[in-house]
Amino acid sequence: MGSIAANPVVADIDITNGATNWLWVVFAIMLSSCVGVGALSFTQNPGRRAFHYISMAILATASIAYFCLASDLGATPIQVEYLRGYPAATATRSIWYVRYIDWVITTPLLLLELLLVSGLPLSAVFACVFADEVMIVTGLIGALVASSYKWGLFAFGCAAMLVVFYILYVPGLLSAKHLGGDYYKSYFQGALVLSILWTLYPICWGLAEGGNVISPNGELIFYSILDIFAKPVFAMVHLFGLRRIDYERLQLSSGKYSEFAQVPGSLEKGTTAHDSHLRAGTLKEAEANAAHGHTGTAQPAPAVRPSNDGTVA
Repeated sequence: MGSIAANPVVADIDITNGATNWLWVVFAIMLSSCVGVGALSFTQNPGRRAFHYISMAILATASIAYFCLASDLGATPIQVEYLRGYPAATATRSIWYVRYIDWVITTPLLLLELLLVSGLPLSAVFACVFADEVMIVTGLIGALVASSYKWGLFAFGCAAMLVVFYILYVPGLLSAKHLGGDYYKSYFQGALVLSILWTLYPICWGLAEGGNVISPNGELIFYSILDIFAKPVFAMVHLFGLRRIDYERLQLSSGKYSEFAQVPGSLEKGTTAHDSHLRAGTLKEAEANAAHGHTGTAQPAPAVRPSNDGTVA
């Protein structure tokens, strides 16, 4: 029994079993990629898995979303503005809101995975992520609007996307240059790939949810191909590129000081970040005592003598 037989379509203009079969393939790609990145993370020190975990969160979210899409779940019927030959004056088209739920989680994580390599301050990262959320939410609201007012929301979303691109290419590139050539190369490649792919999403929106030019089958295939390149392919390429750069310069070792965070270049085998931190603190304390004239030599405690009445003097 196919997905549509179990979960019937909800609109006049909707997908077919052929589309759901393709979506099951995409679901398998997302899930297997998530497992693959998780396995790859075990090749890294536990304190250096931040990018792997971000990629896993992206791919896990996309896996759930594509499970819903392949099952023909997470859609609602919306009256189309342009009939495009459909006889019914009130023809409806399926709008998959589950896709936007996926994007509202995964696109900020994609930006975070990229911007952490740029060295941008948190204020710029916040501004970029906020603009991205505006882009996704306005796209969702516009898709759910039946009238031509949807194009106003589409314009807001495109403006927000331009803000994202500005931060990626102006302060982002400048900051990455200051970190060094290896960081700049990795960041620029990621920003270029992501921006090219993201430019195609509003084109698909205009042809699908907006203008009803392409069928729902074509819409889902278009979006899913973009998602494959923007998520599992991008994650693998980005993680591979990060293996060639000095992770320590990013200061992103996750977690607290523990025996898991080995100090690179330590002269003593088994030295941990916690040990080095304590030693550094002891050294600073000794230097401070020396500056105040303290030798740091422990003085013997005064002898304790019992008094004649039995009390301790």
